[in-house]
Amino acid sequence: MGRYRSFLEVFASSLNEDFHFPILEVFVFLYALGTFVFANMTGMLGQFITSGEAVAYGLVSSLTGFPLFIFVILILKNVAYGLGNDIERGVIRTFLSYPLSRRMLLTAKILSSIVIPLLLLLGIQVSALLILAPDVVMPYMNTVLLSYAAILCHPLLIAALTLIFTLLLKKGGIALITGIILYFMFGIFSGLVMFLAGALNSSLPLKVFAIINPALPLQRYYVRGMPGGVWTPTLNEVLLYVSAGYIIVALTFMFGYLYFERRLEL
Repeated sequence: MGRYRSFLEVFASSLNEDFHFPILEVFVFLYALGTFVFANMTGMLGQFITSGEAVAYGLVSSLTGFPLFIFVILILKNVAYGLGNDIERGVIRTFLSYPLSRRMLLTAKILSSIVIPLLLLLGIQVSALLILAPDVVMPYMNTVLLSYAAILCHPLLIAALTLIFTLLLKKGGIALITGIILYFMFGIFSGLVMFLAGALNSSLPLKVFAIINPALPLQRYYVRGMPGGVWTPTLNEVLLYVSAGYIIVALTFMFGYLYFERRLEL
């Protein structure tokens, strides 16, 4: 019971730090604004849409542009400043005096910094989809869920890498800047991979990059006839890339947990 209360106390403290007024209200507003303003009822690249499933995918893609950027900024802020500042100020040492393992302590921080923003994003977006296009969403809910799984993979990978940088650097500000740089470098690298695949007329660069960005093969599966397309994966390939992406995310978080438990000196 003591461990349970200690876990809830750390979790509540993290929530208060990550979402104190007006942070929660501002980010929820931006989630909702981006979701409804940027919704494209015809789906992305409508001229290439050939099925109801592709329309559902295109609708999800249109909703996750600006809100996804807001989500990344929020989780990077929470991970870098929340955990990083706690390490800098010695708050983590205070929490470790509780009857609570390091693993459970880090779990409480991650639930607050990453899982809660993720649930907020999905709750707002799925509710918006059901309001805007129930006839599209309800018959293809599996496609909607698969689309979110693929699209959210690389932001979660960046969050996991930022967690590791935060633990290594023990500096919230530097870790935040590093995470933001990683996010923009990912976008630049995506463009370079597309260019390389087209220049070489080879699908190999796309297949390698798809391991950490399963949204790429999902897009190429649903949006047929894309200009310059050199690769059209099957659904089984898409599922394989999504699984591989989340295995990498899980392993990255696992490394962060192991470092926090065994190597981090406070």
